Amino acid sequence: EDLFAEFRSRRVFQTPISEAGFTGLAAGAAAVGLRPVVDIMYCDFVTVAMDQICNQAAKLALMSGGRVKVPLVIKTPAGCGTREGGHHSQSLEAWFMHTPGLKVVMPGTPADAKGLMKASIRDDGPVLFIQHRLLYPQAGPVPEGECLVPLGKAEVKRPGKDLTLVAYSYALTKALAAAEALKGEIEVEVVDPRTLVPLDVETLLASVRKTGRLLVVHEAPERAGAGAEIVRQVVAAGLEALKAPPRVLGSRNLPMPYSPPLEDACIPQVRDIIRAAREMR
Repeated sequence: EDLFAEFRSRRVFQTPISEAGFTGLAAGAAAVGLRPVVDIMYCDFVTVAMDQICNQAAKLALMSGGRVKVPLVIKTPAGCGTREGGHHSQSLEAWFMHTPGLKVVMPGTPADAKGLMKASIRDDGPVLFIQHRLLYPQAGPVPEGECLVPLGKAEVKRPGKDLTLVAYSYALTKALAAAEALKGEIEVEVVDPRTLVPLDVETLLASVRKTGRLLVVHEAPERAGAGAEIVRQVVAAGLEALKAPPRVLGSRNLPMPYSPPLEDACIPQVRDIIRAAREMR
């Protein structure tokens, strides 16, 4: 509302709820020199604009020989915890990690949300910017003024020496809580990739070479998720550093239930992370 009041129809456009329509409009606007930000109300309905994102925006630069740039940001909330059932609770980042030409960003703190959004808008290619809906009310320090977080740069959120715990988006909040609960028993190093594409493998490897153990936690389904790709890249480049098999902890491979107890049972909780960390000792 504040943006619309300030800029009116010059820079803020309200549209019908047609994800395919307004995403295609924004991709075209980006191709002719604008830097649009699309706000899709639920990540679940990014699927309605798959053609515009995956077949058009992500491919146009390469298919034009670099003559056309598509500086487009698609911003969308994802994740569960708000008891909205199977059509409004998905985390679909892994689908889009598979799309060449598309960057995938998932901040886990207010400061990173600001810095990564600014960097995404300045990027000359399409970026899918996914924010967990439970992070919207989260408070935290945010730098004043210009604040850029480079795309493709992970950050160690908590140092440790016994286990590397990789988590992004809202799973980062749970990972930090689990690490604090394990303090004195297992010194957990928590690493936030911040961007899944591009992925900062070097920072992940540096941590795994120190700890010898890798646990990846995310809210998306465990099967064929981002965690599997993170493990693949770490194992390919640093197998010799691992003292135990790496592990991924994700949600059950089920449509998200509407029932609060069943929803909670589907996704990794702090207690599940603690249990997995202990099992890896």
